[in-house]
Order: sequence, then structure tokens, then C-alpha cells
Amino acid sequence: MSDLNYKLSWGLVHLGYNVTGNYACSNQATHEDIKETWVNSDAVPTEENILKAYDEWVEADKKLQYQRDRASQYPSYANQFDTIYHQGIDAWKAEIKKVKDANPKPSE
Repeated sequence: MSDLNYKLSWGLVHLGYNVTGNYACSNQATHEDIKETWVNSDAVPTEENILKAYDEWVEADKKLQYQRDRASQYPSYANQFDTIYHQGIDAWKAEIKKVKDANPKPSE
């Protein structure tokens, strides 16, 4: 899939369109292809608006990366419950805080 097609496809998704239901998807689809095969009752978004939506989606996704990083580093629920049972809630909080500190939530 070309870089432009990738951005156009995901930009349309971010705008709320079902990509495969709205235009003939191919590895080299351009905005002209989108316009020619558009089946939605809405007006075809401009290429500029689609690419802007893609950029906004990428930026929004970057802001959530810390959540994915944390999720992969937290102990399993079973291990967390075990920590609480055997060592107490303060030990559990300290364990969780290490992960949160290592993967801080970005400031707005």
C-alpha cells in the first residue's frame, strides 16, 4: 500500500467512513479514485481534509502510547491480587507506581 493511499484510507476512517464501502480500495488509490468511486451520500471530503484527519489521528494515537506501554508492563491481575493479599495494598500501590512513573502520561 502506498504511503498516500495509507494516509487517505486511515484519514477517511478517522472521519467516520467505512473505507471499503465508500471507494474502490487499491494499493495505488488516489483522491481522484476516491471521487470516482464514492458511494456515500455525503460530499467527498477534500484530499486536504482527509490528510488533516489522518495527521490528527496520528497525533491522538501518540498521546495514548503511554497506555499501551503501561499495559504491557503491569503484572497480571492474578499477581496483583497476590501482592495485595500477601503484602498489602501499599506494596501493590508501590508496584503499580513504578510502571506509571516509567511511562508518564503526557501533559496536554
